Amino acid sequence: MSENSVAVGSYPAGSAPAPEVADATPGAETTTFAIILSLSFCHLLNDMMQSMVPAIYPILKDSHRLDFAQIGMITLAFQVTASLLQPLVGLYTDRRPMPYSLAVGMGFTLVGLVLMSMASSYPAILSAAALIGVGSSVFHPESSRVARMASGGRHGFAQSLFQVGGNTGSAIGPLLAAFVVVPHGQSSIVWFSFAALVAMVVLTAVGTWYRRNRHLAKPKPRRAAGDAVVLTRGRVLFAIAILVALLFSKNVYSASLSSYYTFYLIGKFGLSVQSAQVALFAFLGALVLGTLAGGWVGDRIGRIPVMWFSILGVLPFTLALPHVGLTATLALSIVIGLIMASAFSAILVYAQDLMPGKVGMVAGLFFGFSFGLGGLGAAALGEIADMTSIETVYRIVAFLPLMGLLTAFLPKIEQPRRKAT
Repeated sequence: MSENSVAVGSYPAGSAPAPEVADATPGAETTTFAIILSLSFCHLLNDMMQSMVPAIYPILKDSHRLDFAQIGMITLAFQVTASLLQPLVGLYTDRRPMPYSLAVGMGFTLVGLVLMSMASSYPAILSAAALIGVGSSVFHPESSRVARMASGGRHGFAQSLFQVGGNTGSAIGPLLAAFVVVPHGQSSIVWFSFAALVAMVVLTAVGTWYRRNRHLAKPKPRRAAGDAVVLTRGRVLFAIAILVALLFSKNVYSASLSSYYTFYLIGKFGLSVQSAQVALFAFLGALVLGTLAGGWVGDRIGRIPVMWFSILGVLPFTLALPHVGLTATLALSIVIGLIMASAFSAILVYAQDLMPGKVGMVAGLFFGFSFGLGGLGAAALGEIADMTSIETVYRIVAFLPLMGLLTAFLPKIEQPRRKAT
């Protein structure tokens, strides 16, 4: 096989699928729910602590007399470590598995929170934000790898269940900041270090399971060797570029709702702040349900159909949203959240199947891109809203799901699903 080609375990067009080769490791097809649920719980804690960083900006700005440029630097310090380091961490641990790196990574978050609670200078705040980002950069790629190991072949379900924890944590983090940190001040941030301690205990147990079951991390051939289709490295990179484009479409549109939906409802329909927040939480709840459904359905019908439906299928609803009344707007936002959220696990699992020997690097790449694209998208849409209006933003982003047409160029690498006996 050429060094510029990659086997992805599919079979040539026009040929019949060969019988599947049974996994050599007993129990490899058993889903370990305790491990996946533990990872989902720790994902909730991790993203809860991570989402508190921007939520406490007003406190930091007032107490340390920071300007907006300095606030932006805090975001940059956090995002550089939280986003850009993830693929590097995944690439390193693909080559040198480190079962207890999850607990060590959470330790960085713990130190970052303690430092943030005591920071009396701007450099200390930057260092604290960077340490919290380092913890996140270790957690996401390694947790995604372990979730895949524990999935028993139900990769989509495992990734979606893992992701639900993160979605929930991101939603409750700002609420906890509002009800705990705002009334009690910067020093109260240290209370959340107990969440990091709990996560470290749980992740140590997960690391022990990981060490005992390292063999599950190795990609297993599921078809006779003669049936493996070989994709050139360029074809694989082209497919990855399409997946990034699909992720861009999903995340930028999602950012338009998570960041500006309340302003849209208040400005266009005159809702109160409280009512707008309730509507936002309904949308965030739809994201959780959609994420779970996407993984479950993808395991049964394949990743590519889910991507078609999740990205392109949401187009009629996004086009209608800017032109309907309040009740329809609320209903459409929930439908959009349900459908669009199903894409992430399908995109991630497809990419990991495309590059089976680089599960951690792929997870880090896509979690990093997901985080970074959402932030960049929110900033860009804010600029557009300042120049035009929030309503104009929703008219523009309504066309982003058209990028779902790119799904047609993805190679068919998935194996036919075995019917239940």
